[in-house]
Amino acid sequence: MQDKNSTVFDCNIIHLRRIHNRAGNITPVENNIHVPFDVKRVFYLYDIPGGESRAAHGHKELEQFIVAAGGSFDITIDDGINKKTVQLNRPYFGLHIKPAIWCNISNFSSGAICLVLASMLYDEDGYLRDYSEFKTFRGL
Repeated sequence: MQDKNSTVFDCNIIHLRRIHNRAGNITPVENNIHVPFDVKRVFYLYDIPGGESRAAHGHKELEQFIVAAGGSFDITIDDGINKKTVQLNRPYFGLHIKPAIWCNISNFSSGAICLVLASMLYDEDGYLRDYSEFKTFRGL
């Protein structure tokens, strides 16, 4: 099922539960409870050189939940009409990105770790890697 009608306004920050004690913090993340989908794949980006950006693509069906597990970075989301930039800098906040949204991640701090939880397994055919292809997919 392809959802081509998502907008940047359908993507939102989710505040995750933070359990604190004197030994430190823990944040649980569970399928369909803390993340609004069933997680099928987890990956993380790290050791990103200063000034580099990542992503710059969209997904036809995949949803993502992105967390700054360490450090900070900016995520610019784009639905072909509207753009919004969100800074993630706390490990208990995550950005839920709906399908058919163009995403670019930039301004990585030193030591930043970008944790991504995805709703589907990797499938190259599910990617939109060219912006004009993305806009055509969305009917724009």
